Amino acid sequence: MRYFIELAYDGTRFHGWQLQPNAISVQEELNGALAKALRNTDINVVGCGRTDTGVHSEYYVAHFDVENPVDESLEWLTFKLNSILPSDICVMSVQQVDDSLHARFSATMRTYHYYVASRKNPFTRFKSYHPPFQLDFDKMNEAASLLLSEEDFTSFARLHSNAKTNICYLQQAEWLVDSNGEYYFRISANRFLRNMVRAIVGTLFDVGRGKLDMDGFKAIIAEKDRQAASSSAAPQGLSLVDVVYPEGRGFARSIPPIL
Repeated sequence: MRYFIELAYDGTRFHGWQLQPNAISVQEELNGALAKALRNTDINVVGCGRTDTGVHSEYYVAHFDVENPVDESLEWLTFKLNSILPSDICVMSVQQVDDSLHARFSATMRTYHYYVASRKNPFTRFKSYHPPFQLDFDKMNEAASLLLSEEDFTSFARLHSNAKTNICYLQQAEWLVDSNGEYYFRISANRFLRNMVRAIVGTLFDVGRGKLDMDGFKAIIAEKDRQAASSSAAPQGLSLVDVVYPEGRGFARSIPPIL
C-alpha cells in the first residue's frame, strides 16, 4: 500500500534531501521517524526530487510503501511524525493513494522561488540572498523570458550528472515582487535538472549587474555547456514551493499553493 506525505523543511542544516553516507539529510530524518512511528525499519521514503545542501522546501511530497494498511488513523500518524521529527521538518498530511502514483515520476509540474533581499537582514539570512551589488530586474526579466522558448538546459545542468536528458518544458520564468516589496524569481517546469535553478539565477544575476547582455545570455543557452554559464546562486535563497499531480488517484493537496 502506498502513502503520500506532504511536508515542509528548512534546509539550512541539511545536506539536501537525498540520503548521504556521512551527512544528515531530510530523507534520513523522515525514514527514522517513520520507523519509530510504525515500528517498521524497512520503510524508505521516495521524494518528489532532490534539493541541494541548504535549499528549502515550503511544499514537498514523498511516498512510502507498506504491505499492510497503517493501523492507526492518518491524522494520528501525522501528529506522531511531527512529535518525532526535528523542528525544521513539518509533516502536513499523510494520505493513502493509488499504488500507481509516484512522488517523483507522477509529478506533472514543480515550482521554485528564489528570494532576494534588498537589504542586509539578520532575520532572513537563511531564507533569502542579499547580493552585494545592484540588480536591474527589468533586464533580468527580459533575459528570463528567453528561457520559455528553450527546451535544452544543458548550459544550466550540473556536470557529470546521471540525467538521461537535459530537456525540460518551462511554463513560467519571471521575477516578481512580494507584498513586502522584495523580488523573487518564480520558475515552473515539468522537471528540473540538478542545480539548474541556481545556475539560471546566478547567470541572471550577471545580466542584472551588467556583466552580461542579452546576446551573451542567448549565447550561453546555445552553447549547451555548463562552463559557459555563471556560478550558481547561493542555496539559501531557493525554495521548492509547489508540486502538482494528476487528479483522481487518491491524492488531494491539503494546503493552497504558494503564489
